[in-house]
Amino acid sequence: MTPPEISLVIPVFNEAGNLLPLLGNCVDVLRGLARPFEVIVVNDGSTDPTAEEIATATQRWPECRELRLAANAGQATALLTGLRAAQGSWIATLDGDGQNDPRDLPTLFAAVNSGEFDLTCGWRVDRQDSAVRRIMSRLANGTRRLVLQDGVHDAGCQLRVFSRAIVAVLEPMELLQSFLPALAVHAGFRVGEFPVRHHPRQAGTSKYGLARLWWRPAAAMLALRWRLGRTSRREETP
Repeated sequence: MTPPEISLVIPVFNEAGNLLPLLGNCVDVLRGLARPFEVIVVNDGSTDPTAEEIATATQRWPECRELRLAANAGQATALLTGLRAAQGSWIATLDGDGQNDPRDLPTLFAAVNSGEFDLTCGWRVDRQDSAVRRIMSRLANGTRRLVLQDGVHDAGCQLRVFSRAIVAVLEPMELLQSFLPALAVHAGFRVGEFPVRHHPRQAGTSKYGLARLWWRPAAAMLALRWRLGRTSRREETP
């Protein structure tokens, strides 16, 4: 096969019922870009029929392949595993729950392909989640934006397209998926944000409770702020 120019990385954990329709939509959209691509589905130790849906997808669409983790390691680890395995010059990501819309990928891709940005992020301006979830997310995003100064309104949206060069500045950390824009900004990359669609979840359940929406992100954010501050001070020291 022709080496891919675009790699789409999708970390998944127990997303049977959502994944196969999503992958079909992703393949349709990416084929429309008329560039060689791959879809890497990182199976993060799923215990439901997710593996069967991935197997069906790889048989149906040759652009799809699976990376399977032996046990559930968390979204951050699954994401970084997929990013490091990606072969494309441009990398796209989205969630496996079907709430992100692959039809927004061409808009995000166009902005990085033109050279305007190195990383483009989706902004779910009309979120299809519960009121409590929306309120908690708004508070968390506002706090994160103030502390990390990444300029992004919706760091929880995993619909992104970016240059492969950004992968080099990433390292294992809790909630990497939410802090990726901050790491890119800190490294000097240009980050843009675009409104994207958002759909209600059709199957399965969310993997994020209160602790994962607020307390754990707050602790991880403060740890990252400290790390970035140390890095900045070292760079400023003559």
